[in-house]
Amino acid sequence: MNHATIRRTVLWVWLLLLPALALAQTQLGSAAAMQAKHASVKGQLEKNVFGRPLVLESTEASGQLSGNIFAVVAYPFDQVSAALGKPSGWCEVLMLHLNTKHCAVRETDSAKTVAVAVGRKFDQPLSEAQKVDFVWQPATVSPDYFSARLSADKGPLSTRDYRIELEATPLDGGKTFIHLGYSYAYGTAARIAMQGYLATIGSDKVGFTATGTNASGEQDYVGGVRGVVERNTMRYYLAIDAYLGAPDAKQLPGRLATWFDSTERYARQLHEVERNDYLSMKRNEYKRMESGGS
Repeated sequence: MNHATIRRTVLWVWLLLLPALALAQTQLGSAAAMQAKHASVKGQLEKNVFGRPLVLESTEASGQLSGNIFAVVAYPFDQVSAALGKPSGWCEVLMLHLNTKHCAVRETDSAKTVAVAVGRKFDQPLSEAQKVDFVWQPATVSPDYFSARLSADKGPLSTRDYRIELEATPLDGGKTFIHLGYSYAYGTAARIAMQGYLATIGSDKVGFTATGTNASGEQDYVGGVRGVVERNTMRYYLAIDAYLGAPDAKQLPGRLATWFDSTERYARQLHEVERNDYLSMKRNEYKRMESGGS
């Protein structure tokens, strides 16, 4: 596989792993269900390898991948629902990811769309990025339950049924229990692209689920497509947490720094670029968005 093919494969793999959710499979759907889930994972939230109240789950089935994060965030429920109950907030979340080059909210008479451009892990023209449009479904908000969803029926290659879903319910002490879930369906072309990535530059990448120890007594972690899903699940959770802590536009420098520093806590899984390179790239991308340039 030549370098150009590898570069294209990496981009396709990123596109394949845009967060998505199949509601029938992962949505809890109510405050009562969220509170019950919180009770069932309380022990895991209090003691885990992440060093924060978080539970990460992933599954791989025929033609489908999914991931879920259940976590306690140190922000009041009203703040969570206000920040993530509008599509512009999701643009701010998505922009923290290395591969998101541009994000804009488009509005027609019938729907609002979150238009995302994705590309490589360095500065590049938008003409070289790929576009994915997510339809925004108005958020559900009640005194004890919040949910927001984005969806894209079609993706690149043979992918389909993308969904982004966040649910939240208030906890005592001004905290909030959240559920971030995603899944997507894929076909033969997407499977081939994934196999190419995992056989080349993605061959040494791992996720977070422990699978035992190796001959040297070191911890082994899940690899392959589940590893990819888990890494992206964590990146998006950390983006949500960073945005909730600094939602104002004037707080952007701190938000960017927080996201990067948070990913470096899990460098074995998440390290891709150096801190200054990330911050410089994102500053340039935000300037491009603000100016309306390409």
